[in-house]
Amino acid sequence: MTEVRRTVAFAGGGSGGHLSPGLAIAERMVEIVPGVRPVFLCSTRAIDAQMLGDAGVQFRPIPAEGLAKSPRGVLRFVRGYVKGVLEARRVLREEGVEHVVSLGGFVTGPVTQAARMLRIPITLVNLDATPGRANRVVARRAQRVVSACETPGLPKFAEAIVGMPLRRSAVAQAGRAACRGELGLDPVRPTLLVTGASQGASSLNAFMVAFALAHRDLLKDWQVLHLAGPRGTPSAAELDAAYARAGVKALVLPFLNEMGLAWGAAELALSRAGANSVAEAEANRVPTVFVPYPYHADLHQEANAKPLVDSGAAVLAYDRLDVTRNLESIGRPLEALMADGRLRDAMEEKLRARPHADAAEVIARTVLGVRGRVSA
Repeated sequence: MTEVRRTVAFAGGGSGGHLSPGLAIAERMVEIVPGVRPVFLCSTRAIDAQMLGDAGVQFRPIPAEGLAKSPRGVLRFVRGYVKGVLEARRVLREEGVEHVVSLGGFVTGPVTQAARMLRIPITLVNLDATPGRANRVVARRAQRVVSACETPGLPKFAEAIVGMPLRRSAVAQAGRAACRGELGLDPVRPTLLVTGASQGASSLNAFMVAFALAHRDLLKDWQVLHLAGPRGTPSAAELDAAYARAGVKALVLPFLNEMGLAWGAAELALSRAGANSVAEAEANRVPTVFVPYPYHADLHQEANAKPLVDSGAAVLAYDRLDVTRNLESIGRPLEALMADGRLRDAMEEKLRARPHADAAEVIARTVLGVRGRVSA
């Protein structure tokens, strides 16, 4: 009997925070129904090609633009939207797509509009506690809306809260010593993971240079695994030199696909508070100081970390965009956790006590129709 090919499109991109959950759902779909073929309709940014290429999945860039406030930026957005709808319609037809999974971001607008015109069903997977503008628009087009987390500002936004879909490679498959060894780190030395997610965080990079110089005695028994970002400032090479000057053992990388190794190696983490990063820290049971992205007017990343912070399983700190001020606002809680193993142990126990479900499988089964309505 000839195997029936089923094609599901994933719309999203521009950051790892949008793509990683989609890759997780696609992984589970192929496991559940081997005949499924995922296709990613992504942005034209280099990070999308890198991540999706490394994952070995088919992808088709869509010429959409994010919305900027300037008149010229608005014009680019409108032109990109129109071109994006036309290109998405062509791709959806060519690929024979039967369902679109929307992951958020500026690419999803034109792709879901094209899907609506072609009468292709849409499932929106909201990934943040504060749904963005694109997701609020897509929700009106979608047949089903699920969310990775509660949305306090819009309590009825989603039909179910399913948790964050995580790739298998984002969850440690071995103990700390084994993960450290695989990364070339000292297997027995406690490890601080510093990550600004897929794009890096320049202010956290600069903070760590100052923190390492100011706290050499505290760091002498630790090692640092620092994911600096592809275009971070200071760069990975500059950070590596700064740690060497401070006498701190460190491994500095621009990016790491196997995030499960990084989280698995970590005794403690300093991280941005994107929904994906928060979910990865929770799934790997790593006590973390979360620092919300400071350029959002509403600091909406704070809401992603709040459930862990409120339960005593994580700490929240604020990025003041000034190294001296950050040594106070971020440095103090980080120093306290590095110095107190009992405090880290208590946070880890609270993380272990939290429930965990495979959200990627739940969503995959729902989209494929293997099971009926999503259950929270």
